[in-house]
Amino acid sequence: MSDYESIKERAKQLRSELNHHIYRYYVENENDIEDYEYDMLMRELASIEEQYPELLTADSPTHRVGGSADRNLFSSVTHKVRMESLQDAFSVDEVYDFDRKVKAVCPDATYVVEPKIDGLSVSLEYTDGVISRGSTRGDGDVGEDVTANLKTVRSIPLSISQALPFIEVRGEVYMPKEKFFEIVRTQELNDEKPFKNPRNAAAGSLRQKDSKITAQRGLDIFVFNIQQIEGKQLSTHKESLDYIKSLGFKTIPFYNEFSNIDDVIAELDRIGSIRGTLAFDIDGAVIKVNRFDQRRTLGSTAKFPKWALAWKYPPEEKETTLTDIEINVGRTGVLTPTAVFTPVLVAGTTVSRATLHNEDFIKEKDVRIGDSIIIRKAGDIIPEVLKVSRHSDSSEPFKMPDKCPSCGEEVTREDGEAAVRCTNPDCPAQLLRNLIHFCSRDAMDIEGLGDSILEAFVNEGMLSSAADIYKLDFDKIAGMEGLGKKSAENFKNAIEGSKQNDLGKLIFALGIRHIGQKAAKLLADRFKDIDSLMSATEDEILEIEGFGKVMAQSIVNYFSLEPSVALIEDLKLAGVNMTSQSTLIDNRFEGKTFVLTGTLSQFTRNEASEIIENYGGKTSSSVSKKTDYVLAGEAAGSKLTKAQQLGVTIISEDEFGEMIK
Repeated sequence: MSDYESIKERAKQLRSELNHHIYRYYVENENDIEDYEYDMLMRELASIEEQYPELLTADSPTHRVGGSADRNLFSSVTHKVRMESLQDAFSVDEVYDFDRKVKAVCPDATYVVEPKIDGLSVSLEYTDGVISRGSTRGDGDVGEDVTANLKTVRSIPLSISQALPFIEVRGEVYMPKEKFFEIVRTQELNDEKPFKNPRNAAAGSLRQKDSKITAQRGLDIFVFNIQQIEGKQLSTHKESLDYIKSLGFKTIPFYNEFSNIDDVIAELDRIGSIRGTLAFDIDGAVIKVNRFDQRRTLGSTAKFPKWALAWKYPPEEKETTLTDIEINVGRTGVLTPTAVFTPVLVAGTTVSRATLHNEDFIKEKDVRIGDSIIIRKAGDIIPEVLKVSRHSDSSEPFKMPDKCPSCGEEVTREDGEAAVRCTNPDCPAQLLRNLIHFCSRDAMDIEGLGDSILEAFVNEGMLSSAADIYKLDFDKIAGMEGLGKKSAENFKNAIEGSKQNDLGKLIFALGIRHIGQKAAKLLADRFKDIDSLMSATEDEILEIEGFGKVMAQSIVNYFSLEPSVALIEDLKLAGVNMTSQSTLIDNRFEGKTFVLTGTLSQFTRNEASEIIENYGGKTSSSVSKKTDYVLAGEAAGSKLTKAQQLGVTIISEDEFGEMIK
């Protein structure tokens, strides 16, 4: 293959790889590589296209400002003023070159330098002083309408201090580090996949269909630009930031003006030195020409404004020594290896631990105790082991234990899974996580018994299994610090109320692998009581539509264990309901499948699903040709669109009400 053909093939490979990462980052709110690696790939492609213009294609990611709006989730918003992206700089020479180009046109230009918040860029529009619309940046020209979700961000004013005819500002929605770590801790306790960094967490939280979920995520915003304004004249960027701050917006936390490029570079160094101590995540700093008339004179290229530059900080990597590999056991019994290493300062904080994910990760990187390893922070937040720099002379390949380090039972690794798992439900290491799941809303729904309360009860030796919840000493609880008689009484009432739950909620609360909320309900409907389920065979369970061999085996295996049987007996003695309470009113929906979409006002989704099942029907989470009805509430999205395309019958809540009279 000739050199030219190799370059052509490399450009094709880069386009494919970058477009994949763009979709993962902007549409799916996930990223598979670090920002710095992504920037280097983009720069390599841009260099090839500059040298060989004939290799530039219409779908090249170098044409793009950002990602595309996901029109399957939210309605589209066309931005009247383009939400531009910025050209990146990675070296001081590039900053000097930017200054030379600016000063050649505007010799007296000054610059404002501000931190570049790592979050999700949004537009906020206000008409007559009241918020009228909020949208994501999308691809810069078209974004998504997320007004309802943005209104849940408490630092966004619903009305501003002056009733301007119209103003549109641009800001960055982000998740504070403290809130991020709190959410990740809960995700890890529940054996959920944790957010990788605050940016992904913010993007995923803002683009929720249910704004209630967004409201719980503790999002914040910094506003850093005026896109459009009527009723006020402003001449500089610094003046505009001061002005929007007076209107009640939370502006970018610090911004300073400089006339000398060397002072600008010193400010970049200063921001870099403090970024690890900030309460929010930044991925760089921004240099902007201050005067608006000079910005208009400088103009923009097809991709970037010529009056601004984004300085990117490379990820900081440090070498240290791996002193140990600890094994932690999660709620579902997964054994997770954790690297313990000599403490080292990375991105502003001292770290000494990092997850090693699983056995395959350790083998792939050949991580051994005693090795010299390279550490960095993914997204400047989560410590991770990047690679082994050298093995120690006495190091040996690491092997995962064949017995659980907590209970001593044998561990297993199923085909197709990376996880090594302890299957003993009585394993002490899984206790707190199991209790949290048992008491959660979709399980036994015991209000008040949250993570911290359950942890306190475990530490006091009051809980050694889920059955102990029904044996709690409420007099002792009343005397605990921070609680009291009222709290004890509330706990008692909630626990007593949970005894009447349907069998389906109990089955889900047991935390059987592969058995979610809907599967638990189907099991309860099919077997009617816990004894019948415990004695069911794989073949009997496989008769339930949607159940596969893995699910059936998981249920049979769970109830074959002595600790599982003992737990059920203890719960029976405590008076917990063991039978299905669902009643079939009639068969009017027999053989019919419903899909629920949008926000329902007359029923909750659970209530609507229960009604459908009580009339012999069933619900599904996805629309297909086999769907009979789509019950559509307000703000119905992609499921409604697909139903229209497939010709599925769409009904309103009023029509559904008529059907169940």
